[in-house]
Amino acid sequence: MSATRPDHLAVRGAIALATRAPSVHNTQPWRWLVGDASVHLMADWSRHLPATDPDGRDLLISCGAALHHLTVALASYGWAGAVQRLPNPADRAYLAALEPGPYLPSEQDIALAAAIPKRRTDRRRFSSWPVPTGHLNLLLRRASRAGALLVPVTEPPIRRHLVRALAEAAGRQANSPGYDAELAHWTGRRTRTQDGVLAASTPAGPRWHGDTPMRQFTSGTLNESTVEDDDAGALLVLATPDDDPRSRLRAGEAASIVLLTATDLMLASCPLSQALEVAGTRAAIQEHVLDGAAVPQLILRIGWAPTAAEPLPESPRRPVHHVIGYLPGMAPRRRQQ
Repeated sequence: MSATRPDHLAVRGAIALATRAPSVHNTQPWRWLVGDASVHLMADWSRHLPATDPDGRDLLISCGAALHHLTVALASYGWAGAVQRLPNPADRAYLAALEPGPYLPSEQDIALAAAIPKRRTDRRRFSSWPVPTGHLNLLLRRASRAGALLVPVTEPPIRRHLVRALAEAAGRQANSPGYDAELAHWTGRRTRTQDGVLAASTPAGPRWHGDTPMRQFTSGTLNESTVEDDDAGALLVLATPDDDPRSRLRAGEAASIVLLTATDLMLASCPLSQALEVAGTRAAIQEHVLDGAAVPQLILRIGWAPTAAEPLPESPRRPVHHVIGYLPGMAPRRRQQ
């Protein structure tokens, strides 16, 4: 390792942590190119879900989350640098470039990096304990610093608009050509896999947690807690001022810091994208929940897992060598046998 840039092992380790980012149906739609003094994030559009995510919103948000995971991982190793987003607007696959330099990590950097391998998407019922106001305020502040607005939906009339949109989107997608086949292909996976959603990570059949409808997975095997409890999960809408690719990428970065902060606070979390994958319900949320003042990009469900809940399995990930490439002349030499 030089005094001015991280060595290959540090970059590879940071990318390994970045691949732990959440992505729609765990498609992991990203690639990384490593240069002499830079790391480049590329969208992998071959992993786009056209029936679920027709305008590519989920894909860009997923990549934004991976980008933030990378910056957190590098910062915890003692490297940081300015991120250049969309450096070539003519290339829709080229999302970001980072040139890391020496950096003194903060306690927050260390805590967020430590949360990366612990974070899980928890689709189960949450407990009756409300999320403390101080925790919510911390999530809001950190989302704001990442360039997004995080709006807790607490007023009953507004929350009814939100959950109605969730239910309506589920119905529309169920009748959308190709949606069921796409869902079946990417979910219900068994243990020997590198991507997709494990059957052990999803409850079977339709689920409502309190007033909130969840995306339906037909092949799930995840058991709910045996303790019946009223669900006090908080619903928060993550939004941006605009709806261009840069905004969606920033929304993913903000989602990452919110989810990692929640994990560090020992909260359970679950991203809900379904209502924003359908144009009509997305517009309804923008009008009735956000008063037209911002563009909704993702809904986050945050709460406390029941004390009797079993640990969730780790979601599969593709090996680092499947998602990493090198600029000309940068591939590491293989060791002699």
